Amino acid sequence: MHVLFVCSGNVCRSVIAERLTLAVAAEHGLQELSAESAGVRALVGFPAEPLAAQTIIGLGGDPSGFKARRLKPEMVLRADLVLTMTDKIRDQVRELVPEALPRTFTLLEAYRIAKVSGARSVVGLHAARDDLAYVGRENISDPVGLKAQQFCEVGDRIAEALVPLLLALHAHQHPQATIQRRGAGDADAPQRPALLVLPGGRADTGPLPELSRRSAEPVRHSAG
Repeated sequence: MHVLFVCSGNVCRSVIAERLTLAVAAEHGLQELSAESAGVRALVGFPAEPLAAQTIIGLGGDPSGFKARRLKPEMVLRADLVLTMTDKIRDQVRELVPEALPRTFTLLEAYRIAKVSGARSVVGLHAARDDLAYVGRENISDPVGLKAQQFCEVGDRIAEALVPLLLALHAHQHPQATIQRRGAGDADAPQRPALLVLPGGRADTGPLPELSRRSAEPVRHSAG
């Protein structure tokens, strides 16, 4: 599954989501899971904002080598799932590529639908969308210009919705697979910050597992 994350400048929220997805894929050996990100008003060529990069590291990801890109139709067309940070950006993606509507959601919208409906596929998420219409905004605010604490909070919010969603979708696609951290139990394996990890659903029914913050708290790095 290839996931496209979209925000405004592509230096904070969407790059956090992209690099967290890549970290989850690497940590669990999910070779079919890939990700990229873009911005509708991207700061083209810029690296991740320094506090966003710090947040990525705190969540177990790697911000190195990133350069912001402007959203293009071909990015949407090659994605199996498009997750945006706000409903306004979601609607902009749909206007750009109308046929992408069935696979385009805000991140919080997709997580809520999966949690409430038990949907464990992109098709299932779309099928449940109208029945679970939400009156309100399901947005992740842009932390640009704010302090490290606000970036940590944004990173936590992204991780708490994204990681269980990714693992649940993967588990449905590969019901015989056992999701396990690479190097688990290996004393010689390189140690990295703990990722937020939850078991995924095994079918299109059943609740999405809740996050246990006591046992799966992301590592935070101080602003210094």
